[in-house]
Amino acid sequence: MAERTITLILVDDHPVVRDGLRGMFESAPGFAVLGEAAGGVEGVELALRLDPDVVLMDLRMPDGGGVAAIAELARRGARAKVLVLTTYDTDSDTLPAIEAGATGYLLKDAPREELFTAVRAAADGRTVLSPAVASRLVSRVRTPAAGGVEPLSAREREVLELVARGTSNREIAKELFISEATVKTHLTHLYGKLGVKDRAAAVAVAYDRRILG
Repeated sequence: MAERTITLILVDDHPVVRDGLRGMFESAPGFAVLGEAAGGVEGVELALRLDPDVVLMDLRMPDGGGVAAIAELARRGARAKVLVLTTYDTDSDTLPAIEAGATGYLLKDAPREELFTAVRAAADGRTVLSPAVASRLVSRVRTPAAGGVEPLSAREREVLELVARGTSNREIAKELFISEATVKTHLTHLYGKLGVKDRAAAVAVAYDRRILG
């Protein structure tokens, strides 16, 4: 029986990365790259239009972050499985992506065969985590939250991370596909959880508690 061809799109803001990934997958049997996007917003549009099996998604991109794009694809019922491929493995990157609906999370230093195996697994709906990320998640699960502080939701962490980058409410709303009113609601909730009254204090407390960074 002929091997199934897995279709995918590449979402990364670095052209050289996309070129490298395209060359890698097009030189291997069983894969077909349908398209590329330089940001999350474009990636969502492309995934919905081309209906690939897998979206290989970077996280931090100027034109729409990966977590927001993953959440938007889930909200809109996209068939594609999203495999995150990034250089970042902190909790503030990993957890929101997984909670948003990512099927897997790999780091960009993954060997070629590991990446191929991960894409095949993601296409089948199986969860794939790099060893470093899996280890961090296990440690986190085994470590109780400090002081019984109510944790931020994935969306609240996304908003807070954008606030930390100096992003305005209007820009946050655009990047996360939500209204400005919803952004303000998330800010109110996360202020309460962090015990602060403004954006600067929220960012400072978040770094102090290692919620960010």
